[in-house]
Amino acid sequence: MALATKTERRSGRPPSPAPTRGFWASTIGKKTVMAVTGLIMLAYLVAHVAGNLKVFFGPEEFNAYGRWLRVMGAPVLHHHWGLWIARTVLLASVVAHAVSAYQLSRRDIKARPTRYVHRRKGASYATRTMRWGGVILALFIVWHVLDLTTGTVHPGGFEEGRPYQNVVDTFSTWYGNVIYIVAMLAVGLHVRHGFWSAAQTLGVGNARRERLLKATANTLALVLTAGFVSVPVAVMTGVVS
Repeated sequence: MALATKTERRSGRPPSPAPTRGFWASTIGKKTVMAVTGLIMLAYLVAHVAGNLKVFFGPEEFNAYGRWLRVMGAPVLHHHWGLWIARTVLLASVVAHAVSAYQLSRRDIKARPTRYVHRRKGASYATRTMRWGGVILALFIVWHVLDLTTGTVHPGGFEEGRPYQNVVDTFSTWYGNVIYIVAMLAVGLHVRHGFWSAAQTLGVGNARRERLLKATANTLALVLTAGFVSVPVAVMTGVVS
């Protein structure tokens, strides 16, 4: 290793970066990280909305779903281990996704310090939506955890092991509904643009599949948004109480 370093110094060539570091430092590397972590979070959203919809089957089934999350993976995994593994993977994905997005944004700004004379409306709209949508979702995640996981900002009396009643309490407040619905609209827009971007980055998208991928992105965004928003709407209208 030392000999190689001396040779590189004599030749005037800079030392080659480590493969992992070089991948992360590159634009395509950061985009790939964003694409992969985005798909991980999308899979979580699909599973999460399916679980949320169990609220329509009554408190017994929804509370049973909450208990199952804590023994997920048993008997192979210990109590709560499966849940904490999922949380760790999700948190790592969120952080990697956010850091990659921020660094790519800063790199893009440095590459073009002055605004284009003619802006591409579609691209500009998508960029702004993804950026602000990401900020809204980051703030929402913090509030959501403090509300329905730790109970720190939960309205009324938070009760561990009674997720059904906790959900009803949250969506019985006007601010709980506003925060949640706005965040879920941001989720829909983020998924719509992000799914297409991920497909392009991973080489799945091409001219022949463009229509199918866009239709899939639109369908995912619509289904997820409608599924998540249906819960607060059901509480507001008395369908769930």
